[in-house]
Amino acid sequence: MPEVRPSLSIFGECSGSLEGIPIAAVLGDQQASLFGQNCTEKGNVKNTYGTGCFALTNTGNEIVTSDNGLLSTVAYQYGDREPVYALEGSVAIAGAAVQWLRDNLNIISSSEEVESLALNVQDNGDVYFVPAFSGLFSPHWDPSARGVLVGLSRFSDKNHISRAVLESVAYQSYELLESMESDLGMELTELKVDGGMVSNNLLMQFQADILDKVLTAQPIAEITAFGSAVASYICINNYELNEMDKFFKRNKSWTPDMDEEIRAGYLSKWNIAIEKAKNWL
Repeated sequence: MPEVRPSLSIFGECSGSLEGIPIAAVLGDQQASLFGQNCTEKGNVKNTYGTGCFALTNTGNEIVTSDNGLLSTVAYQYGDREPVYALEGSVAIAGAAVQWLRDNLNIISSSEEVESLALNVQDNGDVYFVPAFSGLFSPHWDPSARGVLVGLSRFSDKNHISRAVLESVAYQSYELLESMESDLGMELTELKVDGGMVSNNLLMQFQADILDKVLTAQPIAEITAFGSAVASYICINNYELNEMDKFFKRNKSWTPDMDEEIRAGYLSKWNIAIEKAKNWL
């Protein structure tokens, strides 16, 4: 059987055109993203916005068993230091819901159009969309759930639906971070974001508002590859993790700017919509 080694260690050297180049880090996709976001302290959290969403928070050297539907996982281990663990939560449908608008409903011709449609209206018009196309993942874990579009009136149009689709991504991510805070018994202060949907400014601002937290993004898009590269560099040069700051640069941030009563109203309606999606099958 292969020898089990820490994530950040020398596994061997390349051959061929990369002759002599050391292989110095082996990380899973989301773990590499966590590392690439410099989430090396307990309570640091990142969320990747792609076809789905994947949120991980560093739990330090402690394996935290979730009471809220999250998964405990190894984040990384650096040499002979103690392993670092994480809590992980997944949203099945995020950017895939925008693709559904494009490919199934033909409301938009390209994914980029969803933001401009959503900006045509001041708010969601009381329309909520739960994209439980294949059930609900964290924290609900209900495979019988199916997608629902609720709150429709004769006033509703494709702009409201587009906005509801974008907002559903933020609501689902809110549930993940709320679960993480409950499991850790601490308030998470900042969310580091990456993935294709970070370019959607409306979504990112709404996410900051619903979470009531600051969001930060780096200028580089390929955070997973970046995290693996930084991990290798750290290992090869025997740097301490607190020296990683020099590799990271904040490119953009979003600050919450929503009245608490309005925020509570949005979340209350979302919870009603979620319940309507459950137990469909």
